[in-house]
Amino acid sequence: MATEPGLNALEAYQIPITSWDGLLAAAAEIAGGNHRFKTTVIDTIDNAYKFCEEYICAKERVAHPSDMDYGKGFSLVNNEFQRVLTKLAALPYGLVMISHTKEIEVKRATGKFNKVTPTLPDKAGKIVLGMADMVLYCAAEESEQDGKTVVQRTIKTKPTPYYDAGDRTGRLPETLPLSYQALHEAFLNAGKEAA
Repeated sequence: MATEPGLNALEAYQIPITSWDGLLAAAAEIAGGNHRFKTTVIDTIDNAYKFCEEYICAKERVAHPSDMDYGKGFSLVNNEFQRVLTKLAALPYGLVMISHTKEIEVKRATGKFNKVTPTLPDKAGKIVLGMADMVLYCAAEESEQDGKTVVQRTIKTKPTPYYDAGDRTGRLPETLPLSYQALHEAFLNAGKEAA
């Protein structure tokens, strides 16, 4: 479910999603099961949430969720967002939700530091993170090798104070190369070791 452009370089079946109604129609098609797909990807979940907000505002005839009684607008948006994601997650297919990130400043008694977090609003982020088995943070790490700067793309699977990540399965190492093959092999090999 492509909620934004930028997938032209990928070999993947994609449905352009430009509204919450479009996402609902695609979700119904997936739930119908008349396909060979094993995984659904929402790229990005950030835009899906914006579409949900627009949908609720149009339905309630307001310009912004805050135009309704205190808390009601955002409650309606979050309930609808959670309802649909829960149904998608309950289907017998994998569900991948991609988010952009932003840096926020965190202040502690020991000082300040920057943390990378998803760009979803807090309540939407809690909905997504609450249903995810894995939260993978993809990063580009620079290092010096033979006097040259080398950039290595990685997947982080464990949380730190500096970014959100997690692996409820407990199968993945802390860092992996950024490739599906590396992720798949690490997951399968860890399962064999546990058996």
